[in-house]
Amino acid sequence: MRILIVEDEHDLGAAVQERVRLDGHAVDWFTTLEDARAAMAAVDYDFMLLDLGLPDGNGRNLLRDIRRTPSNIAILITTAEDQISDRIAGLSDGADDYIVKPYDLNELVARIAAVARRYAAPRRRVHYRIGEITIDREGCSVSRDGRVLDLTAREWAIMELLSRHPGRIYSRPQIDTALYALDQDVDSNTVEVFISRLRKKVGNKVIRTVRGRGYCLADGESV
Repeated sequence: MRILIVEDEHDLGAAVQERVRLDGHAVDWFTTLEDARAAMAAVDYDFMLLDLGLPDGNGRNLLRDIRRTPSNIAILITTAEDQISDRIAGLSDGADDYIVKPYDLNELVARIAAVARRYAAPRRRVHYRIGEITIDREGCSVSRDGRVLDLTAREWAIMELLSRHPGRIYSRPQIDTALYALDQDVDSNTVEVFISRLRKKVGNKVIRTVRGRGYCLADGESV
């Protein structure tokens, strides 16, 4: 997933960014509402970790603005406000979950995964099969003849992206966006390298190359 962190505590923001990246997500981190709004205008994010007490305003203002749009971004509030009334207000404004500081980073990533699963269930195919390959979006895994394959975080990120809409062609820049944050340098052949590695694991016919346009999953079926 492409995740946006809006957090003005620098030590915490850096720690969260590093921990979430370890799970294979592309992560951008900003400390103000203004920068977050600018990032959202440029990038299509899947998930947001939103602090409320920010230097240029309350994060709930951004939350309410987003929920007035057609955006399907999942939003998890992270804040020091621990009153029940604060939680109710955030959820009423459209947050998908709420975690109070200080929190454990492992709990945070578990909550991210739980919210992402809730979003995936009604909107996307959960399992997709191409021959002997089964993509399990809920379990974040790919198996071959029932044996779970050992994919790296970024290999899974590519499979997760392609399986959102099997048959849709994703360009190299779109795949780059799913893999890397705005502040990360990307080699020109990075996507090709990961696709090559994936094909060695899932077979050459699972991921199609559409010359001059990008990549997509081969025809299969939802299961």
